[in-house]
Amino acid sequence: MPVRSKEMLMDLWMSLLLVWITCVSSASMTPITGQARSTQTGGPAAVASGLGEGQRLLSRAKRGWVWNQMFVLEEFSGRDPILVGRLHTDLDVGNKNIKYVLSGEGAGTIFAINELTGDIHAMKRLDREEKAEYTLKAQVVDADNNEPLEPPSEFIIKVQDINDNPPQFIEGPYHASVPEMSAVGTPVTRVTATDADDPVYGNSAKLVYSILDGQPYFSVDPNTATIKIALHGMDREMREEYLVVIQAKDMGGHMGGLSGTTTVTVTLTDINDNPPKFSKSLYEFVIPEDRTVGEVGGRVKANDRDIGENAKSTYNIIEGDDQGSFEIITDTQTQEGILRLKKPLDYENKRTFTLKVEATNIRAEPSPSGGPFKDTATVKITVEDTDEPPVFSKPMYLLEVKENAPINTVIGTVTARDPDASGSLVRYFIDRHTDLERQFNINVDDGKITLAKALDRETDTWHNITVTATEVRNHSQISRANVAIRVMDINDNAPEFADEYDAVLCENGKPGQVVQIVSAVDKDDPIQGHYFDYRLVPEMLNNPNFTIKNNQDNTISILAKHDTFRRQKQKLYYLPIIVTDNGNPPMSSTNTLTIRVCGCSKEGIVGSCNAEASVLPIGLSMGALIAILACIILLLVVLFVTLRRHKNEPLIIKDDEDVRENIIRYDDEGGGEEDTEAFDIATLQNPDGINGYLPRKDIKPDLQFMPRAGQHSGPNGVDVDEFINVRLHEADNDPTAPPYDSIQIYGYEGRGSMAGSLSSLETASSDSDQNYDYLREWGPRFRRLGELYSVGESDRET
Repeated sequence: MPVRSKEMLMDLWMSLLLVWITCVSSASMTPITGQARSTQTGGPAAVASGLGEGQRLLSRAKRGWVWNQMFVLEEFSGRDPILVGRLHTDLDVGNKNIKYVLSGEGAGTIFAINELTGDIHAMKRLDREEKAEYTLKAQVVDADNNEPLEPPSEFIIKVQDINDNPPQFIEGPYHASVPEMSAVGTPVTRVTATDADDPVYGNSAKLVYSILDGQPYFSVDPNTATIKIALHGMDREMREEYLVVIQAKDMGGHMGGLSGTTTVTVTLTDINDNPPKFSKSLYEFVIPEDRTVGEVGGRVKANDRDIGENAKSTYNIIEGDDQGSFEIITDTQTQEGILRLKKPLDYENKRTFTLKVEATNIRAEPSPSGGPFKDTATVKITVEDTDEPPVFSKPMYLLEVKENAPINTVIGTVTARDPDASGSLVRYFIDRHTDLERQFNINVDDGKITLAKALDRETDTWHNITVTATEVRNHSQISRANVAIRVMDINDNAPEFADEYDAVLCENGKPGQVVQIVSAVDKDDPIQGHYFDYRLVPEMLNNPNFTIKNNQDNTISILAKHDTFRRQKQKLYYLPIIVTDNGNPPMSSTNTLTIRVCGCSKEGIVGSCNAEASVLPIGLSMGALIAILACIILLLVVLFVTLRRHKNEPLIIKDDEDVRENIIRYDDEGGGEEDTEAFDIATLQNPDGINGYLPRKDIKPDLQFMPRAGQHSGPNGVDVDEFINVRLHEADNDPTAPPYDSIQIYGYEGRGSMAGSLSSLETASSDSDQNYDYLREWGPRFRRLGELYSVGESDRET
């Protein structure tokens, strides 16, 4: 049988023995008190409670109920129903003419009553934790007709507790934390257990706490269940977590009590009780001298047994870096000290560094050991020699040269050296991407920069070029330097007017009136600034119309000398002015100011500046203007009618030869051509005319030509020479005509002709018999042809 079952059975028997002793003592010494209700006089009546059958109680003299509470033990598991108590009334004389009736909570199901004797039995196993008491009603009725003989009365049956529930930790298991190195007696946490038994009756619910596992580190208060530190110097770095087992036992902890357990996981939290510690006392690194600023030279690390913020450290260089060549920062991820270059290294200047590095905790709390929260280590750095590029004496050069400097003038010199111990020779070059015009040259050996082309400050004031220096032994080692060349100004530009002035003078102006304020500009840039001198040309010094006034601010005012200016007399005046600068040598230029005379209103508002405007009538009405236009139109109509009456032919006449037909007449003998398309002489016509002049065929041309040998009239009386000369004149002056050397087709012989094309014309006369002087008279298009033929004639004569 399990130990717990044996303890429960023992507790049950002890409870029964205790009840029995209590009942016997009460029956033998004291009448049971209760609420009595008399229903009639005479005859004794009593109520038994918790007694065995056949036991008698002292009865009241007055007839009625003898009343008391009834008790029944919980968890009774006997074979027969347990007797709870007995009801009795004075009316019960044993003749069985009455019966007892029970009603209320659990009547008939949990509790049953003997109708004749009034005995009440518990029919089921009761549990106080489910229901602690039951309220019922008892009544006496007639056995024959069930009529009540007395009013009903209430009574209570209480379930008496036994120790059948062990303590339970409802909130377990527990987790708690406490700082490491806490003092003895420091509270960690508190646990709580509950017992379902009756806390009022007996010690079934009285709990006592004890620690089963976790000693000697922790202790527990037996009454409050508070867990405390029991051992001094508990170090998280040695052990971080503890499992504590707590027991709660009822019955005040005595033998036979029930118990329950729970676990408490206690975690020691970290405090900053450990300083950082370098894993090595000496670190050695080799860093090439060509490492750039910001590159990592090495890493150091100080370990800290603490965790979290308590383990974070910062690193500092406290000795050995007087030049500030290095810096050390903290890697927040690995808590390492990163040694970086702060300045470039130079093997030729310093080859070794010995640094002292310190690691310090960020959070410095009082240490239980009283030691410092920092540690130091030595870092030895060796600089490794590398082949370095040449080094210029300056990162940037500023040179000056005058803009009139001659070619090959030395502007300046750049110098570079090889910083390595070997000291290689250096060659100099100009990066032509920065000198596309090849304005400068450089001596490859000594770095002298010379002028290759003439300069002009007004075009480019500055020239920025890049010079490269290369080692002779290693062409891959290249350095660059910027060279800024400033072109110094010389006085090589004359001043001129700042604007194209449009000076206007009113006719009604007064003498001394300012006609125009004139200023000048100069492309040069003298150091002392510009100063311009203005004066009239010598032949205009005694100008009767205008004079100049110096405004003392590099400007002059043009003043009128009289008020008799009239547009009809002269509408434009030209005033030449000499402007001279203050350069060395001084430069000057003559600028002409044009002054227009205009009509102005009384307020000085400029009106018309044309000379004809003064003679035109002013204020013509609309009627007068219409009348003038009507007269002009009438005169044009009369003129047109008159001309028409003097002409016998229509305005537009087409000759027969202008009409193209398929039937063509030839005056020459022979087979003729197979061309059925007529020659169209209209191709020589200009459809638009030249400059508005279009010859009319119904009017005899005004051009007269001297008769030439070989000229004759063509068929139908057409003067071909005259016609061709007119067309030639029109072609020479036609802006829309095609170029004279382009191909023009004037006749088409047809397709499939057996006769060959006339590619040339021959004559029986020789070239010497021809006179080509007339070609020169045909205009500029035939001038070259005439010269060729003239040259040919002269050659033949020679």
